[in-house]
Amino acid sequence: MPKSDLPFGSEFSPSQIDLAEVLDLARRHGGEWRAFEAAVRARYFEKHDTSDYNRGKLANNCKLGMIAYEIIDRDANLTPFGEKLWNNRNEPEKLYSLLAKHVLLSLHGITLIQTIQDMAARGETTTLNNLRVWLGERGVHFPRGGKHPSIMRLWLEKAGVFSGGLWSVNEVVLRNLTGTTSEEMERLGGFSQEQRAFLKTLANMAGTGPYASNEVEKLAALAYGVKFDEKNLPKSVLYPLQEAGYITLERGTKVPGRGAKPFQVAPTEKLVATLTAPLLEAIEKQSRPELRPLLRKSLNDILAEVESTDTYKRGLALEALAFYLMRLVDLEYVATRLRGTATGGAEVDLIFEGSRLLFSRWQVQCKNTQRVGLDDVAKEVGLTHVLKSNVIVMVSTGSIGGEAKKYARRVMKDSNLDIVFIDRADLSGMTAQPSFIADVLSREARRAMEIKKLEME
Repeated sequence: MPKSDLPFGSEFSPSQIDLAEVLDLARRHGGEWRAFEAAVRARYFEKHDTSDYNRGKLANNCKLGMIAYEIIDRDANLTPFGEKLWNNRNEPEKLYSLLAKHVLLSLHGITLIQTIQDMAARGETTTLNNLRVWLGERGVHFPRGGKHPSIMRLWLEKAGVFSGGLWSVNEVVLRNLTGTTSEEMERLGGFSQEQRAFLKTLANMAGTGPYASNEVEKLAALAYGVKFDEKNLPKSVLYPLQEAGYITLERGTKVPGRGAKPFQVAPTEKLVATLTAPLLEAIEKQSRPELRPLLRKSLNDILAEVESTDTYKRGLALEALAFYLMRLVDLEYVATRLRGTATGGAEVDLIFEGSRLLFSRWQVQCKNTQRVGLDDVAKEVGLTHVLKSNVIVMVSTGSIGGEAKKYARRVMKDSNLDIVFIDRADLSGMTAQPSFIADVLSREARRAMEIKKLEME
């Protein structure tokens, strides 16, 4: 089946199964996926008038749907989100609300709702074929003939998000679940590219601020490739976002002979509820439960944990450090190769990806050692042949050794790899101003350009 941005849901539908019951089956048979499938088949599909093979296929589809909705893993173990659902299995209203919120914030449910309302505003009848085209224009795809949106609608309907009609949205329920209305979401969608990039960057920076507006602008330009009109930033970006209630502004102090300082920008509770909280929840669902509290901490607090005498805490903090840095430039987490808990808090390896303009895969190694040496870089370079990475990021709580830099230079000169170094001094700069990562990456980009300069005859 072609890759879908919407979760596969065939046979995982409230019209076919009972959510509380399948959660119990996963709890009972977790770790033994064949036993789980057999139990689902016996409960829901054994009496279907079809072949033995097809009855097994229906049970398998139900399992695949639960995986796609991030309720179980491949072995039928309940995920952390699945455990949360299971803990509320005896309270249907809360159970369906939890699933609906997850669908809305983490599985493109918000985009589905916005698309349906856009279609209605245009007088377009909502059908699966039309939805596939309209969603595709928004970069959200599902296979031709797929029932993915219909299954999502049925689960959202169980929580009351759709009521009073097949595709009619209940704004009160939507606000209760997400903290915002579809009107607010539509307003977000109506912002200019520069305004959206500025908001997303402020959300990625997290914290309460305030931050200098030109620093947020600098990081937004790096992360999203957006070119801002610096002279008209207040008029084109800041004032509209303040009027919409997403940021607060405080005028900078005027310096004689040098003009006014940039505005100080801080996120409002509305921005936190609309963008920051869903962003953090989306990141947290991909990580281990014990790592999640660290993902909401500042860089300064994370680095303090890296210095802990507890090796387990050091390891978790190193993972959180990688997440924090890559979140600033809006890269998507893919996998963890090596956990810090396995190395006594000495190092971690994680993989991130980006798809803006061109696809890129980033290997990020965070080392809690005094110095990164040649062997450390060589190991990561060797892994790029397997991982098909474009960028290696070496993050050190200490320094980067001279031999490591020389080796990286040779590799970059002879290949298409980029190797980025971030050391203790860089991390210190980011604790004072998160946007300093833009200066670091720009510095590393200039270094790479110099190394890779074409020698034209």
